[in-house]
Amino acid sequence: MTHEHTHILKGLESSDSLKVIETLEELRGSGKVSDIPILIELLHLTQNPEIKSKIIDLFANLKESDAVPLIISAIQDQKYAPELKVLVACCWENGLDYSNYLSLFVDLLIKSEFLVAFEAYTVIMNNEHRIEKAIIDHEVERIQTALSTTSDVKRQLLLDVIDFLPTIWK
Repeated sequence: MTHEHTHILKGLESSDSLKVIETLEELRGSGKVSDIPILIELLHLTQNPEIKSKIIDLFANLKESDAVPLIISAIQDQKYAPELKVLVACCWENGLDYSNYLSLFVDLLIKSEFLVAFEAYTVIMNNEHRIEKAIIDHEVERIQTALSTTSDVKRQLLLDVIDFLPTIWK
């Protein structure tokens, strides 16, 4: 990491929210994948809606596939449960390939409250990558099992995913 980049990141620690917002704007052009954990932590800690919004916007516009494991790691971390909905939403908004994490998104679809489940549903339904038939079959089976215990509001989401998954077999 360059000295200059380290200096930019220092701006995120400022108690002046305008300085933080200015730094986030700067990261739009010069940000690195390695900044993601710092930004996730800031998203978690800040109460400032504008700062939250800027970070979410950065994540929604990620273009580097190296970012995927970092976003997934945050989604899996209980510490960031309050940010779960926005972190999952970023996954379909940035259009990166999350097909290796189908099982995680199916878990979120099955186990989460509706708003998070809907974001996971959107990630799954926007997947354009082929996935092994065995994996698809396994996930369809899990969803079918969950149908008997799911809420009425989520039932249609599950049924849609059951219909969709076989269309992306490899």
